[in-house]
Amino acid sequence: MIDYYPIGLLKKIKTHIVNGGVIAYPTESCYGLGCNPFDYKAVDKIIKIKERDPSKGMIVIASKQKQLEKLIQPIKLIDQLEIDKYWPGFITLVLPANLKNVPSNLLGKNKELAVRVSKHKYVIELCNYLNMPLVSTSANKSGHKPIKTYADCQKQFNHSVMVLPGLIGYAQNPSTIIDWQTRQILR
Repeated sequence: MIDYYPIGLLKKIKTHIVNGGVIAYPTESCYGLGCNPFDYKAVDKIIKIKERDPSKGMIVIASKQKQLEKLIQPIKLIDQLEIDKYWPGFITLVLPANLKNVPSNLLGKNKELAVRVSKHKYVIELCNYLNMPLVSTSANKSGHKPIKTYADCQKQFNHSVMVLPGLIGYAQNPSTIIDWQTRQILR
């Protein structure tokens, strides 16, 4: 398996994402389905591929917090000091969304957005090269087990998504999700 993506593949991924495509890529615990989080049609493709309830929101993943700034409300300094303890890492925080910039289908029925700054090497490489965050929802049909390998993603999604090679991280379960307003653990 590859350690990092060759530049030729990164260029193909960027063209695919810019043109509204969906990718399947390795994350900390499973393969994720991703796209440009600002592209309503691309987000809609993921909802259809997963057969997902459109009222549910999705997670957005980034390599650095700056990539999330257009999607979320500004963070107060007191909160930022605490958030810095979680990121980068395997904690997803539900923060107030910037409703002007976030496609409604990314939020579902919510006014908050689940976001994470990852330390997984493939996520960092993708988000840095693309200079944007990515939607990150488990690569599976709703109600089914998340997919853990490149080969299984290829079988499941065939040509409906661009499946990227790579190994998932060592996490056994999905990321912990915390509602930042209440500090309640949601998952």
